[in-house]
Amino acid sequence: MKRLTPSGNVLFLLCLMYLITYIDRVNIATAAGEIRREMLLTATQYGLVFSVFGYPYLLFQVFGGWVGDRFGPRRTLFICGVIWAGATILTGLAGGLISLLFLRILLGVGEGATFPVATRAMQNWMPAGRRGFAQGITHAFARAGLVATPPLVAWLIALTTWRGSFVVLGCTSLVWVFAWVWYFRDVPAEHKGMTPELLERLPNHGRRSHVERPKVPWGPLTRRMMPVTVVYFCYGWTLWLYLSWLPSFFQNEYGFNTRDSAFFSAAVYLPGVLGNLLGGEISDRILHRTRDLKKARRDLAMFAFLASFTCMLPLFITTDLTTIVLALGAAFFFAEMIIGPMWAVPMDIAGKYSGTASGLMNSGSAFAAIVSPLAFGIVADTTGSWTLPFAGSLGLLLLGAALAPFMHPERPFVDPQIAPGVAPAPANV
Repeated sequence: MKRLTPSGNVLFLLCLMYLITYIDRVNIATAAGEIRREMLLTATQYGLVFSVFGYPYLLFQVFGGWVGDRFGPRRTLFICGVIWAGATILTGLAGGLISLLFLRILLGVGEGATFPVATRAMQNWMPAGRRGFAQGITHAFARAGLVATPPLVAWLIALTTWRGSFVVLGCTSLVWVFAWVWYFRDVPAEHKGMTPELLERLPNHGRRSHVERPKVPWGPLTRRMMPVTVVYFCYGWTLWLYLSWLPSFFQNEYGFNTRDSAFFSAAVYLPGVLGNLLGGEISDRILHRTRDLKKARRDLAMFAFLASFTCMLPLFITTDLTTIVLALGAAFFFAEMIIGPMWAVPMDIAGKYSGTASGLMNSGSAFAAIVSPLAFGIVADTTGSWTLPFAGSLGLLLLGAALAPFMHPERPFVDPQIAPGVAPAPANV
């Protein structure tokens, strides 16, 4: 069996991080029934528990991405990991709504910077022509975490109670944290396993760039990334609705217990794994064939938005369980196809500022993490319907498709700090 290169090992470590962070952020959705019964929480109150995660998550998208650009992914992800692992362990000790809210905020602090900083790591360790694949496979592992979480947490709850499940998962996160800081290096050329042949494939040949700690041009970069951020908010609305409320949807709409709702939730999440893999791979193939970033990133995202919208429509015209599961799964499959091309866009546009740029983009999803779960809980409490809250996804999926043409991944960000007339280096496709 062929051994992975150091770049492959780094990508694998990042894949594991995406998987673990998703387990730690959505485990509370599977445990919702147990926690709500013990703490006597309404759907609106539990929606707030989901929602408060998004406030620090939003804040640390940009700030954390900047820290990753300035101080390197190795130290940044180590600190982030210690925080999110500790928050997960302590959630098992929560005594009521207030402590639960505080620990969800702490989890958001720990996880807020992880994806932008991981993107910064990929910027150094992945060839330009494999960025879509790298983003697709890492997010596929995140969705694999979605698939694994409902049955895993249901099993841990049966074995150790819901409190014990959080302790076990938090300790697992700590194992990854120490593996990361032991293996990863910010500069590929400083890794003992790299060879000249492997370094030749990487940006800047895997060596330290001349500007080690770039001063971010915040205003111009924010304006340049704003259309990408808004489009990603449109995607994020549906994502966070699925992450937060899907197990509760099956429990309340069909009367399932924790185990059965976990099974059907996993069945819906599973197509998302394939959607992530295909989205990134298809995006890179289109880029290799056409050399056209608009077709590879923008057009693929537009298609996926529209396909997800179409697949979600049966949710409002039937209550047949099989049809609903297939419709939700198909809608999630196409929504997740958006991930690979979208997370490649900050690297296509921003270069050495890709950590900050991806943080700006993901702040759209982070803002959706605040409003989408809370809106769902309020609508469910107000109307008694667990289907009606999905209507917001239909409008935002259409809006995402309509706004995607404004992203322009084919136009590299022009750094105002570089002398006029000095063009940015083209990506090696």
